[in-house]
Amino acid sequence: MALELRNTPPSSSRTLGEPSERHQAMIDGCNEQLREPVTGVRTSNGVIEGLFPLVSTGLDLTSALVAQDRFICSLNADEITSVRFPIDSDEWRRWSNIHRFLLRHGLLLDELNSDQRELALAIVSDVLSPGGLSESRGVMQLNETIQEISERFDQNGFPEFGEWMYWISLMGEASPTEPWGWQFDGHHLNINCFIVNDQIVVTPFFLGSEPLEADIGKYAGVKILDREERVALELIGALNDEQRDIAVVSATMPPGLFTGAFRDNAVLDYEGISYGALSSEQQRRLLELIEVYVGRLRSDIAKIKMDEVRQHLGDTYFSWMGGTTTEDVFYYRVHSPVILLEFDHEAGIVFQGAEPMKSHIHTMMRTPNGNDYGKDYLRQHREQHPHHA
Repeated sequence: MALELRNTPPSSSRTLGEPSERHQAMIDGCNEQLREPVTGVRTSNGVIEGLFPLVSTGLDLTSALVAQDRFICSLNADEITSVRFPIDSDEWRRWSNIHRFLLRHGLLLDELNSDQRELALAIVSDVLSPGGLSESRGVMQLNETIQEISERFDQNGFPEFGEWMYWISLMGEASPTEPWGWQFDGHHLNINCFIVNDQIVVTPFFLGSEPLEADIGKYAGVKILDREERVALELIGALNDEQRDIAVVSATMPPGLFTGAFRDNAVLDYEGISYGALSSEQQRRLLELIEVYVGRLRSDIAKIKMDEVRQHLGDTYFSWMGGTTTEDVFYYRVHSPVILLEFDHEAGIVFQGAEPMKSHIHTMMRTPNGNDYGKDYLRQHREQHPHHA
């Protein structure tokens, strides 16, 4: 690979140790957000109520129950204690993208046996499409590639990176009628899944990588996040000059995602060009871009989400920052009352690069207006079943 490693001291991905000033600031930022309940990402006009009615969807989520039961049956008593949290636990919001041991909880896959790992992954894969699973596993595999290239170990001899340096946490108790869910957390991959009856929310869903492909090592040939980049470039390229002037809200890059970790209650107004200002072909391209992200979910789950998205196309906006050619780095956002997608090129962390670079991408999918982590569903469930609150 042409990328050059940054010369930084090895750190531990298993134990916190003494946090640096930067990492302590991240911990403090997390604790600060926890002082507020989840109201959700919203505009300066406030949260829109009534967007997520607790009604039957017809989804069959039996396999999700079975997957979690099989995983729990593979664990000993101490492991079960470590992996389980209450349904309204703050641990939902204590997730972090970075590879160092920071705000981690649950069970580390690297410390489980191979059968247990596969059972843990079966929980995640049950709600993902084949493409969504492939991309998520690609993140993990490229994390192994980083370790192969860097050969970095902490003071106890443990690898700093790796395919199995990911944590799983189970929230609530899996039930066909009561709220429950899980979180999968680690470097460049965080997935939150909440289920009640046949309703499901799979956000926040953070996915990224540095590098984006491997040409050496165990996972040579793995490549991810190309569609998220390509389809967006096709959309911005399909706009005429006047439309592009509206969509491109800044020629310079932002410092990062606006709704990344510790930004559950971010205030973010609509920017860019509206769905209604696009031609029918451009609208098709925008929907195709949304489907790249929603399509990470199992097909029946994705269909329900896309139906929800289509109900709010009149309030859907596409915005862009940075350059607009295949050689440029850029940021884009798709924002509506019921979905928020973000993409950006990031500066180097593992590899050299003080400015945003094409080989480092972060993406985010959120449910605005209070239903990340299924919080609005949980609120409604408890209002309907007050003895369970």
